[in-house]
Amino acid sequence: MNVEGNTPDPLSPPPPEEAPETAPEPAPAPRRRGARTIGLIAVAAVLGLVGGTAVGYGIQAEREPTPLPALNQLDLAYPAKPLPKGQEPKPLSAAEDRGVRMDGDLRKLLLPKPAGARAAEFRAADGWMRVASYAGGFKDEGYMLEFLNESRVRRVAERSWQTGEHRETVIHLVQFSPSDTLGAADHAEGQMDYMPEDDHAGNAGDPVKGSGNGRYYLYPVEKKAGYLDFYEARAILHRGDVMVDIHVFDTEKISKKDIRTLAERQLERL
Repeated sequence: MNVEGNTPDPLSPPPPEEAPETAPEPAPAPRRRGARTIGLIAVAAVLGLVGGTAVGYGIQAEREPTPLPALNQLDLAYPAKPLPKGQEPKPLSAAEDRGVRMDGDLRKLLLPKPAGARAAEFRAADGWMRVASYAGGFKDEGYMLEFLNESRVRRVAERSWQTGEHRETVIHLVQFSPSDTLGAADHAEGQMDYMPEDDHAGNAGDPVKGSGNGRYYLYPVEKKAGYLDFYEARAILHRGDVMVDIHVFDTEKISKKDIRTLAERQLERL
């Protein structure tokens, strides 16, 4: 983020300010809302999508605080069917226990790259993404990094691929450690809150079936003289301590089915 003058370290607290003894304490100013950085495709002779296209982060400054549960717990797992009376329950297998799956190699929960797809450029080769790099994909990266750290972000897994001439798909799994805040839910809901704004998707999206909390969106096409048209779709949801963020970019129209299917398939793996 470009600002005038020196840019303070986003992890360092600002120096305290001394207020006059008789002056009333000012109300907190609302934080700036981020706006997604549109990566337009270069003129017809240049191929490929601009790497690192990102979205901004919606801040809910005016919302009244709501009480949160004491702990951020994973969804509880139950046997597939009730046990006969008097029968002792058996320990859940790793496949049945969602907590075991999510505590393992998070990259294994990402959707696999489709057959025939190409590796996306400028993306993490090993599937892990540094938290600072993930925060750098947002316009106000300093605030995002501060939010993630305060919410006790644990790790970020990424998988991306390219299909067709220009289509790029990027999936992030952002996992948070248990704390007195609901990091995955807060991150997902904060993103979804600003999506209906005109400078973002400009619509309320559609629910991701089976998620109970997720939505997917189609953005209005971006047109600029001398550039190829730019299309974007996004899906946001969370399950337990993991927030799922899916983006699809293309120079051709993206259907609702394309982004909805990605979101539903990724949800099945969590």
